[in-house]
Amino acid sequence: MKEYIERRAEEVARYIVRSNSTVRETAKRFGISKSTVHKDVTERLLKINPSLAVEARKVLEINKSERHIRGGMATKEKYLRSH
Repeated sequence: MKEYIERRAEEVARYIVRSNSTVRETAKRFGISKSTVHKDVTERLLKINPSLAVEARKVLEINKSERHIRGGMATKEKYLRSH
């Protein structure tokens, strides 16, 4: 694997762990796609830094379990703004 990809995967994971960021927020911050963020954290990072991969994965799992709440809040805000 190329060195810049390994560096990016570690940077992305550290950012997720440090800021409890979602995949979407992380992708926007680093200027990469959501699928790249996901692949970096779930596949590439396991080979580079397994302990960091586990930490980042925990944050992503929490975010995934809470996403329906964030979606509901966004819909509520949209409804309140339009009426």
